Amino acid sequence: MPKLAIPPERLAALQQEYVERWQELLQTAGGQAAPRLADKRFSHESWRENNPFAWTAALYLLNADFMRKLAEAMEGDARGRDRVRFAVQQWVDMLSPANFLATNPEAQRKLVETRGESLKAGLQNLLGDIGKGRISQTDENAFEVGRNVATTPGSVVFQNELIQLIQYEPTTPTVGTRPLLMVPPSVNKFYIMDLQPDNSLVAHAISNGHTVFMLSWRNVGPEQGQLGWDDYIESGIFEAIRVVREITGADSINTLGFCVGGTILATALAALARRGERPVASMTLMTTLLDFAEPGVLGVFVDESAVAMKEKAIAAGGILPGSELATTFSFLRPNDLVWNYYVNNYLKGEQPPAFDLLYWNSDSTNLPGPMFCWFLRHMYLQNELRIPDRLVCAGEPIDLRRIELPSFVFGAREDHIVPWVAAYGGARLLAGNVRFVLGASGHIAGAINPASKNKRSYWLGPSPQLEPDDWLAQAEEKPGSWWNEWTRWLGAYQGPLKPAPRAVGSPDHPPIEPAPGSYVKTKAP
Repeated sequence: MPKLAIPPERLAALQQEYVERWQELLQTAGGQAAPRLADKRFSHESWRENNPFAWTAALYLLNADFMRKLAEAMEGDARGRDRVRFAVQQWVDMLSPANFLATNPEAQRKLVETRGESLKAGLQNLLGDIGKGRISQTDENAFEVGRNVATTPGSVVFQNELIQLIQYEPTTPTVGTRPLLMVPPSVNKFYIMDLQPDNSLVAHAISNGHTVFMLSWRNVGPEQGQLGWDDYIESGIFEAIRVVREITGADSINTLGFCVGGTILATALAALARRGERPVASMTLMTTLLDFAEPGVLGVFVDESAVAMKEKAIAAGGILPGSELATTFSFLRPNDLVWNYYVNNYLKGEQPPAFDLLYWNSDSTNLPGPMFCWFLRHMYLQNELRIPDRLVCAGEPIDLRRIELPSFVFGAREDHIVPWVAAYGGARLLAGNVRFVLGASGHIAGAINPASKNKRSYWLGPSPQLEPDDWLAQAEEKPGSWWNEWTRWLGAYQGPLKPAPRAVGSPDHPPIEPAPGSYVKTKAP
């Protein structure tokens, strides 16, 4: 265990602060006024009344804040501090009085008002979720892939053991001669970029005259349990680039990688560059890690013993279940993605509302054990992608500087999976003309910020050579969606316009089945 300690003077200051705040609570109680509960978990009127529940919540908030400050005050090993903070936050969130029927007045009131029906419904919800092996976050019956999510028209024009390649139908009379290939994360399904027409990055790109192709990763089963990182590069990226060029006749294409999809894409392009092949004209990376020095909250799960345990279990073959990944990601934000639904679904007996983003979030994806373990060790644990020629992928030593492409790198300011400073650090590893754009919000809400709604804001600054804080100090905040900035940037690499194709595919690559294809519809058990 790493050595961690709280400086005595800091501990004394925190103890003094705790006593003062406790005394303020007592004074409030003496005046017969209800305590102030500045937390959305206690926003219902039943919590705001001057009753024991309100005081239980107030004391919980005081103690929770004190516990978090104690964890923050620790000095010592950085990774050890992160783990202590994470563990404390998990316990603090779990022990909220809102999470227990005996201390939740809102759930109790509903129990009385419904004459026990809410508790009955909650037990039924609990039994249903036990059968699923996860907490329901949305009404999953409200959505169907291909019916009301992932609906942009197109066809699968190529497939192999690992991928399907979708070509979408144009919506403009002319298109650029250089097509756009999108590479989604392998840990999620691609339709995060094509949820519904008004928030679809795919539809947005098509409406701006791009011929768009989407790589759809297979939701692997035991028969693909031997696939490794190189298979994702060779059977995934290499094959997709080859087929896109054959169908369109383009000498070079534009590419976009999202999250882990961006990591795989950049690795593949570096391998091609080592071979002297340059089939890509531009690269866009959305919330992507290339430098894993600051891996976000996920870093608390990764150390030598944890990686060795996974390698022993599945590195030689097997599957990492999508449900395991989904649970891990949910507990990165436990109040929003775990306890909120625990309270609503089970204590209050409510049905979760229909929400396309949460439907996608619950549609988990399996990964081959060898691929996952390689990624975990060489990227998260040993951070070797940033070291020139340290890694060998697809038979080639990898140096990201060889890519030498115009690159658009996007980070999200509140991202807990790919902290923006980490995305920025990846941009600094690239050669060529690199533009870094910082968006508001988090990993998904920041990235999927549709231009049609034009909400939030983004920051533009100088070339990413400065330290992150210096870059941000010089950056200018712009209102609206960063998609518009990306569209303007990508337009310069679109190539001359030509009449839009009348049909997707080609004689050598005819349509196989309508989009979104069958691979994305496969559910993880």
